[in-house]
Amino acid sequence: MAAHEALDYEVVDVFAPEAFAGNPLAVVFDADHLSTEQCQALAFEFHLSETSFVSAPTEPGADYRVRIFTPFAELPFAGHPSVGAAHTLVRTGRLAAGALRQECGAGVLEVVVDDDGALLTGARPTLEDGPELRALAEAVGLSVADTVGLPAQVAGCGLPFAFLAVHPGMVDESAPRGEALDALGVGEGVSVLSWDAASSTAYARVYAGDLRWDEDPATGSAALGTGVWLVASGLLPPDGTASYRIRQGERLGRPSLLECTVTAAEGRATEATVHGAVVPVASGRIRVPG
Repeated sequence: MAAHEALDYEVVDVFAPEAFAGNPLAVVFDADHLSTEQCQALAFEFHLSETSFVSAPTEPGADYRVRIFTPFAELPFAGHPSVGAAHTLVRTGRLAAGALRQECGAGVLEVVVDDDGALLTGARPTLEDGPELRALAEAVGLSVADTVGLPAQVAGCGLPFAFLAVHPGMVDESAPRGEALDALGVGEGVSVLSWDAASSTAYARVYAGDLRWDEDPATGSAALGTGVWLVASGLLPPDGTASYRIRQGERLGRPSLLECTVTAAEGRATEATVHGAVVPVASGRIRVPG
């Protein structure tokens, strides 16, 4: 694709109760002929936490393909780029509403688009032991006394995160120490959260390795992993389907709400979903890098 050509794009806020909240996302259309280097250059130009590049599918049964980039790296899967891209494709008339099949680096996943947003079903849940509790707490600027004593585990549905449960009020005291987190190997990032059982709500701050340990205002992939972790920790039922929600992004001035479910059998999560609203805020054309 020549350097003088341009592509249409939209910017939308995902997991957003209103415009200029949630997690902003750039969606670039007709990206079939972009190279990895061109995608990375465009993602760096937008400089949002992620940019979705939409193209024709290459896998049987898929409706479209999406490549997801932070300003610094490509991801096999992420939640808010998936929810935002699917809803934007429907809202702009490129695809019909309902159940869509999204091809991405984690496989072909289902996204169900409604008027307000989209519901994403994650890939197969994974769970493994995480870092030692004290080490993870110290790597996010806290002490083991700030935690509720639950083991730190790494969980995900396509993108794994470490989970550190702390007392209410301590989430906002966390501050990532990049070198310490790099040394621990905590998957794609770490979610520092408190859990309110009465409302089945987590308040979380998520620090992402692919954002160089910056805070992410809304993280659908971590929200899916939260359900896996909640079941494993005994905070949600060991069998059946339970609902939970996550508040995120409030310290960044971008309040976000992620509505989730997790289905479990014999104490292990078997599936998780996350739903979020998508609000359009901008559209335009961007030059293709040479």
